[in-house]
Amino acid sequence: MVRIEKEHFSLRQICESGQCFRLELLEETEGQRGKVSRRYGLVAFGKYLMVSQCGSYVEFFCSREEFDSIWKGYFDLTEDYGRLIASIDPGDDYLCRAAAFGSGIRILRQDLWEMIISFIISQQNNIKRIRRCIELLCRTYGIKEKTPKGDTYYTFPTPEALMGASLDDLYACNLGYRSRYIKETARMVCEGEADLVKIRKMDYKEAVQELKKLCGVGEKVANCICLFALHQTDAFPVDTHINKVLKKQYPDGFPFDKYPGYGGSLQQYIFYYDLMNGIS
Repeated sequence: MVRIEKEHFSLRQICESGQCFRLELLEETEGQRGKVSRRYGLVAFGKYLMVSQCGSYVEFFCSREEFDSIWKGYFDLTEDYGRLIASIDPGDDYLCRAAAFGSGIRILRQDLWEMIISFIISQQNNIKRIRRCIELLCRTYGIKEKTPKGDTYYTFPTPEALMGASLDDLYACNLGYRSRYIKETARMVCEGEADLVKIRKMDYKEAVQELKKLCGVGEKVANCICLFALHQTDAFPVDTHINKVLKKQYPDGFPFDKYPGYGGSLQQYIFYYDLMNGIS
């Protein structure tokens, strides 16, 4: 087990922020002085991680080697989010409130293939339903594995597994019209029409254009993939929540010039603030 103390890190906020769909709350307990401890289970990169948090203390139930090689990067633990929040224009009251509200959010470094499929599924969908669809897809087409304690989990399906699925079976995973997008995108990856290795090496603008060649991937989904898989933090996905905020709070446009390279990180504060409060 690895125990760290980290400011500007909240498993609850990350779980609720709409960027990760396989981080699941397992239990929540109230301890001394009203402090709440939360334990989560996460499946990523074919591995299962149990992680808990109480205040600023976080416990990762894995070896130090696994923590250093996978989870430190996955949770972006070396980035100074306090510095980012402090850089926000104090005259921008809305953004200051949004960042203070969601100050524990970090931009995760997730698997590219998983994010492609996850955000194709996210279209015209809500977070709760996206989670259910992905879990069903993993149970149907992923590999069954066991945690060290003997509990069962399922890895994310490979492109080959999804290419080989029938449309009827994908529809049975409650994917609806997205079933065709997923099957065709899997085929494109398997047959070399889309090269994930090359996409990982592209800059933001080039990656967006390449991702948009995939079936069912438009501007918003491509930006989500760039932000949450490629960690291109200048990517700025615009969905209905963000669009409402931009029209009301930033009628002349969001001030990207003030935050070069970090627009996407600030977007997550805005998205989470509006999602949880509905005040845009």
